[in-house]
Amino acid sequence: MIYKKKLPLSFSDSAIKKIHLITKEKNISHLKLRIYITGGGCSGFQYNFKFDTQKYHDDIIITQFGVSLVVDPISLQYLSGGKIDYQENLNGSKFTIFNPKAKTTCSCGASFST
Repeated sequence: MIYKKKLPLSFSDSAIKKIHLITKEKNISHLKLRIYITGGGCSGFQYNFKFDTQKYHDDIIITQFGVSLVVDPISLQYLSGGKIDYQENLNGSKFTIFNPKAKTTCSCGASFST
């Protein structure tokens, strides 16, 4: 399924720039950022990001400004309305997510509960 109207997840400008840079460096035009939720972490669920060339039959692809995100339907139910960001600071660099459905998060922002 490909969303064309209101996106269930969006990207910040810094995330778009970083994804474009990584796909250009790896020279793989169909490389997509995959986000998925697993159990664990300090708060119950944990965010996971990876670059992937695979698309499974039930995956949802969200494209904004030439950048594609792949998410499975179960993870999307926890992430809908969120925004993917990319941050670089003294602690390092990483993709993060603002998740309006998260009731609590851990201090590092890598896990949440609903």
